[in-house]
Amino acid sequence: MFGRMGLCVAALSLWVAPARAEDRFVSNPDEYAAALGQVSAGDTITLANGEWRDFEIVITGQGSADAPITLAAETPGEVVLTGQSNLRIGGQHIIVSGLVFRDGFSPTGEVISFRRDSEDLARNSRVTQTVIDHFSKPDRNETDYWVGIYGQDNRFDHNHLVGKTNRGVTLAVRLNTEGSRENNHSIDHNYFGPRPNLGSNGGETLRIGTSHFAEFDSNTLVENNVFDRCSGEVEIISVKAGGNTVRGNLFLRSRGALTLRHGDGNLVERNVFIGDGEDHTGGIRVINRRQTVQDNYMEGLRGNGFASALTVMNGVPNSPANRYVEVQYAQILRNTIIDSDRITFGAGADEERSAAPSDSYFYSNLLGGREEGTFLEVDADISGIAFAGNAVVSGQLHSALDAVRRVDTAMERGGNGLLYPVDPSLAAVGAPRDLRVMSLDEVGVDWYPKPGAQEPFGTGRAIEVEMSGTALIDAIADAHDGDTLQLSPGHYVVDRIIPISRSLTITGESDTILTFVRPTLFEMREGGRLRLEDLTIDGAEADDASGNAVIRTASIPIRGNLQIELERVVVRNLDVNRDFDVIYFGKSTLADRVDIRDSIFENISGAVVSAASEYDDQGQYNIEYLDIQDSIVRNVTGSAAEVYRGGRDESTFGPHVNIAGSIFENVGSGSRSSIDLHGAQRTMIGQNAFVSSAPIGITHTVGTPVTAITRNTFAATPGPELTELNYAGEPRVEMSENLTTEISAQ
Repeated sequence: MFGRMGLCVAALSLWVAPARAEDRFVSNPDEYAAALGQVSAGDTITLANGEWRDFEIVITGQGSADAPITLAAETPGEVVLTGQSNLRIGGQHIIVSGLVFRDGFSPTGEVISFRRDSEDLARNSRVTQTVIDHFSKPDRNETDYWVGIYGQDNRFDHNHLVGKTNRGVTLAVRLNTEGSRENNHSIDHNYFGPRPNLGSNGGETLRIGTSHFAEFDSNTLVENNVFDRCSGEVEIISVKAGGNTVRGNLFLRSRGALTLRHGDGNLVERNVFIGDGEDHTGGIRVINRRQTVQDNYMEGLRGNGFASALTVMNGVPNSPANRYVEVQYAQILRNTIIDSDRITFGAGADEERSAAPSDSYFYSNLLGGREEGTFLEVDADISGIAFAGNAVVSGQLHSALDAVRRVDTAMERGGNGLLYPVDPSLAAVGAPRDLRVMSLDEVGVDWYPKPGAQEPFGTGRAIEVEMSGTALIDAIADAHDGDTLQLSPGHYVVDRIIPISRSLTITGESDTILTFVRPTLFEMREGGRLRLEDLTIDGAEADDASGNAVIRTASIPIRGNLQIELERVVVRNLDVNRDFDVIYFGKSTLADRVDIRDSIFENISGAVVSAASEYDDQGQYNIEYLDIQDSIVRNVTGSAAEVYRGGRDESTFGPHVNIAGSIFENVGSGSRSSIDLHGAQRTMIGQNAFVSSAPIGITHTVGTPVTAITRNTFAATPGPELTELNYAGEPRVEMSENLTTEISAQ
C-alpha cells in the first residue's frame, strides 16, 4: 500500500541524547523519513503493521550501548516488506527487529546490508527477530546476498532465513574494506531453513570472506545456529578468512560440508551433523594451516569426495592464499563420525594439488562407517598426519590405515540423543558426552512457522473431472497445492497450453486419452510439480511449431526447482516436425527430479527427456535426478535422454542418472546417441535392452564421476562410446555383464 521510496539520509553525527527517549510511530515512508531526521540516541522508530511495498529502508545514526537507536515492527511479524524492498544500516548501536521480507526481492545486491554506503558501515549494531522468506531474484542466475555484514562488532541473531533460490550467498561476512576486518561479528541462534539445490556454484548458505581477501582474519563467531536442509551446493558454510570460530551449530539433512576453504587458524568445535541418510550430506572439509576441528559429532552422512563426513584436502605447492593452500598443523581431535559413508584423506589430489598434508594430528576420534565401500579412504600420501588413540567400530579401511585400532563395542544413545560407546575404556574417545544439540525451538523466531517435510503429491483434495478438455483446464486453474484430478475414461481434447504453477497430480484410467492441438500441453512455471498417472497422451493434432513438447518449461527463468513424475503413461505420435520432445527444460531451470516408470514412448521425432540447455560450460545443468525404469522407448529419432553439464566447476553434486529395466528400440536414429550424458556425476545404466539403436554416449568432464553400465543387451547396437575430457587415464566406467548380439534374419 506504500509507494517506492529510496531514503538516502546523511549520516547523523555528534548527537546529544535527549532527556527522554522518543517513540516515533510511523505509517508511511514520508513519516519514516521525517522521524529519521529527528531521531537521536535512545529513540525508537516503530513501523505500523501492514504491507510496506517497494520500501527501501535506510537507518543510520549515533546510538550508544546504553541508548541504542531502534527500528521495530509495531507487532513482530506484522510488518511485511514486499515488492522491491530492502534495508541498509549505517552508524552505530542500531537495533532492527520484527520485520518480514516476503513476496518480492531486493532491487539492489542485498536484502539486509550492515552499511548505508561504502563510507558508512554499521558498528555495534544488531538485526534480530527478522524473517526473509523466499525473497529471491526472479532469475536464478542473478546474484545477490540476503544479508551482507560489514563493519565491526555487529550481531545477527534469532532470525529466520528460508528458501533462497537464486545465485548468491544467503549470508555473507564481507572483508573488502579495512574497516570490516577483524570484525568480531556474532552470528547466533538463527534458523537457516531449506535452501534448494542451485545446480551451479554460488549456493552457499553462509560465507566468511572471499578469495580476494583470504589472507586477512575475520574473527567472526558462528554459534548455536541450525542449518536445516541447506543444500544449495557443496559448501554449506564457506570460510574464506582466518581466525573464525564455528561452534555449537546443528546441521540437519544438509547436502555439502562446512568448508575451511581459505584462511588459517580457524576453530570448528562442538557442532552436530545429522544426515538422516540423505544423499551428499557431509561434515567438515579441511584446507589451509592451523585449523582445529575438535569435539564434533556426525551421524548418517552419505557424502563422499569433497562432501565426505571429514575431508582433508591435498593442496597446491606454494599456493597463493586464494587457491588450495596445503593442510599444515591441523589438529583433528575427539570427533565422532558414525554410520557415515566416507572419510577422505588427500582428497582432490591431482597434478596441480600435489602437496600432501603435513605436521598434522588425527587423535582420539571415534569412527564408524557402513559396510558398503571403503569408509576410511586415502587418495594421497598421509605420512604427514600423525594418527593416535583413534577407534574404528565399523567400516572398511584403506590399506594405508590398517594400523588404526578396531574396537568391538555396543553403542547407545545418551540423554542428548547422540550415540556413545558402552565400553568405559573409550570414554575419552570421540565427541564429549556433554555435547549439546540445538533444537529448532531455540533458533529463529517463535511467531513464524518453520517448514516441515513436504510431500509434493497427493496431500490435497481428490477432484473428479468430467470428460471435457474445458473441464480439465478449469479444474487445473482452480486446483490447490497437492490436489489430485481424477479423469474419467474417454477422449479429452485440449485447445490451449496449460500452465502448471503448483503441485498437481492428474490421473486417469487405461482408456483416458489426452489430445492437444497447441505446440505444448503443459508449461511448467514457478512452483510447478506435475505427476501424471494412467494416461495416454497423443500429439498427432499438435501445431507444427518451434520447440514442440508435451511438457516444457516457460521461456523465462524459473525461481525454485521443478519435479515431474510419469507412471503408466503412454506418449505417442509426436512427429509433426523433426524435433518434438516429451519433456524439455530450457535455460535457467532446474528439476530436482524426473521419475518415469512403467511408461511407453513411441513415434517421437525429438527426445524423451531433453535437459541440455545449460551449454555455456559454467557448471550449470537442468536436472538433478533422472530415473527411467521399466519403460519402453520405441521409434524415437532423438535420444531417450540428453543431459548436459559442462565446465570444470566442482561445487555441485549432479546430475544423477539411473536407467534400468527398460527397452530401447530404434532410438537415436537422428542423434549420435540413444542416451547422451555429458558431465553426469553418477550414472547407472543396467538391465536394459538396446535394439537397432544408436550407442550410449558418456562424456566425463570434472570431479570423480561414478558410472556403471552393467547387464545390458545390445542387439544390432554399437557398444557405448566413452570419453574423458579432463582425465588422462582410461574411461572411468564400470562395464560388466553386457551382451552384444546381432539380430538374426527372419
